[in-house]
Amino acid sequence: MFHTKRTLAASLLAGLLVLSMTLPAGAAPKLLVKKNARVAVVGDSITEQKLYSLYIEMYLTACQPELNVAVCQFGWSGEQAPRFVRRMKNDLALFAPTLVTTCYGMNDGWYRPYTPKCGQQYEKAMREIVANIKAKGATVIVGGPGAVDTHYFRRGKPFNGPAYNKTLAELNKIAAKVAADNKMPYADVFDTMKQVMAKAKASLGKTYAVAGHDGVHPGKNGHLVMAYAFLKRMGFTGDLGTITVDMKGKATSADKAHQVVASKAGQAQIKSSRYPFCFTGDGKSDNETRSILPFLPFNQDLNRLTLKVTNGKAARMKVTWGKVSKEFSRQELEKGINLAAEFIPNPFNASFAKMKDVAARKERYETVLVKEMLRSFGRMQNEVKENAEMARSVATIKKILWEKQQDHAKMVKAALVPVTHTITVEPVKKK
Repeated sequence: MFHTKRTLAASLLAGLLVLSMTLPAGAAPKLLVKKNARVAVVGDSITEQKLYSLYIEMYLTACQPELNVAVCQFGWSGEQAPRFVRRMKNDLALFAPTLVTTCYGMNDGWYRPYTPKCGQQYEKAMREIVANIKAKGATVIVGGPGAVDTHYFRRGKPFNGPAYNKTLAELNKIAAKVAADNKMPYADVFDTMKQVMAKAKASLGKTYAVAGHDGVHPGKNGHLVMAYAFLKRMGFTGDLGTITVDMKGKATSADKAHQVVASKAGQAQIKSSRYPFCFTGDGKSDNETRSILPFLPFNQDLNRLTLKVTNGKAARMKVTWGKVSKEFSRQELEKGINLAAEFIPNPFNASFAKMKDVAARKERYETVLVKEMLRSFGRMQNEVKENAEMARSVATIKKILWEKQQDHAKMVKAALVPVTHTITVEPVKKK
């Protein structure tokens, strides 16, 4: 990925600002995702778009496979926080999450100027959600609402995007307070989106949508921003491994996820069972992920697959990875470059895309499971209580439905096949 000096500076500044928002001042990252964790991604229609939830799932399963995490999304279109309070016991019971991310507020603001009544309703529901999850021994990453697009959001004059973002900002403060009062982590989705959106529009123009062309539902670029906010708050440091190529000897890797299967001076063949996160698009489309990267420190903070080169003599060297070649200075390569950021596309793209398709099918099933099947069982609660035989039958059916979800999850993990790739480094001859 090529940057002008101005764009690179803006990207680094964005990284510092976003990092300061997603962690308390002075706090060291603490990994909240334990081995064998069960992560529930909860929210409204933005969650039901199954994009930021998909990116979270792909990161947890493809980039951090050693954690063996299970993920399930529980998005429901049009939902406000109070409605999830009413369905959470029924919907979350069989999945039994150990970590829950919440993203409510977009609908809770009623698409109107903020009022104390609106804030009180939202706060009451969010406190109930956190209390109920805490009672089950799980951790809640309390996410504030996303932001609306400052250009495309319209609900009549003068109530435009900046106006509704003022309402969402108030709800965001409430989400942060609920998290703090309950000693739970907080993901500042709102400010992260707002600041990244401002920088992207300043560079690419006001019609570059970050929160979607309807002003509310982000495209793939905006969902990557949301996924970043949650993943960063989960405590990931972004180190996916380091490969060292020796210009005079053998290549090495200290990470078992990246095994050197063959090497010679200036070249390494690697078999990797951990993927870097991969991106789509040409760098301009606002409905693909690649275009937002200059304004979002996703690669710097979460996605570093490092290449270091030792014993190089030439001032500049050419690195070939897959079908792409790029030149770097000897000093850059000695310090280490981030392959995931510098090489788009890369040798992992095809396998990452196949795995993502399998995960997307799983999440589509989860929407049907939550909104149709489990909803029906929730309505039958009174009848089930009065009829033991019916209760047993319902329990059996729910178990079978969740086993199908688990079968989908197994297929996602089975799609993580090792990728064998070659890195070649050669000196650039002086002209």
